[in-house]
Amino acid sequence: MTVAITLILLFIGGLGALMYLAFRRPPANPPKKFRTRGPRPGTHTVTVAFGDSLTHASLSADWVGALRERLGPGGHEFVNAGINGHTTADLLDRMEEVVACRPDAVTILIGTNDARNGIPVTRFRTNLEQIVNQLQARTTAHIALLSAPPLGEDLDGPANRELAPYNAAIEQAATRAGITYLPTYERISEHIRSNSTAPHFAFSFGLALRVALQHYLLRRSLDDIATGNGLTMLTDHIHLNDRAGTLIADLVTEWLSRTLHVDRRHRRAAAV
Repeated sequence: MTVAITLILLFIGGLGALMYLAFRRPPANPPKKFRTRGPRPGTHTVTVAFGDSLTHASLSADWVGALRERLGPGGHEFVNAGINGHTTADLLDRMEEVVACRPDAVTILIGTNDARNGIPVTRFRTNLEQIVNQLQARTTAHIALLSAPPLGEDLDGPANRELAPYNAAIEQAATRAGITYLPTYERISEHIRSNSTAPHFAFSFGLALRVALQHYLLRRSLDDIATGNGLTMLTDHIHLNDRAGTLIADLVTEWLSRTLHVDRRHRRAAAV
């Protein structure tokens, strides 16, 4: 009986630890921690990555961490303001924490949960425009809107047909606000069309938990887990593997490089 109880307690403890790592663990350098500590010495650019689990990266590839490794030594600081499960409405509720970071640049990757939760596209568009308007009114940050990645790898299936108007709203919001649109969906889709067998969309909480088990306990890479699930760029039909995360990091790196180059040129011209 004692052995059985011990095994049950160990199982419950292990499951609790896995749930924490997969769903509750805070991201690296979240807004509260950054505001408490302040920018690191030598920082010249603070970028806030605002979004949901695809940014949070407890279940998804850590593209924000990849940017930190690439650009951090050169004076860039990256604040991860992603939270699992969030929608545009949640981002509106969290505007203050982003503004308080006094960012030089903000990336916004949102839409997956709005689409999956059936939030009307009109409300999604309104929320997104309010997010951008507040950032433009309350900060001097450069802003980039990223399209939401595919929902599963059946690009012609119902899940991605339902996602399409949300991504159209993202691109339209960027155009109207005069800010940058980064084609996350488009870049990832190119790789899917070249390599995927296009299985039907089949996300479930159980599948996400199995991905977490393999990644955190069995130490399998996200790319290997995706391959084992018959996928190319996604691990569980929603979250990004490392290949997809690298594509997003590349897009943001290119955008930041262009933006900062223009800023430096303007500063030089103003000094003449």
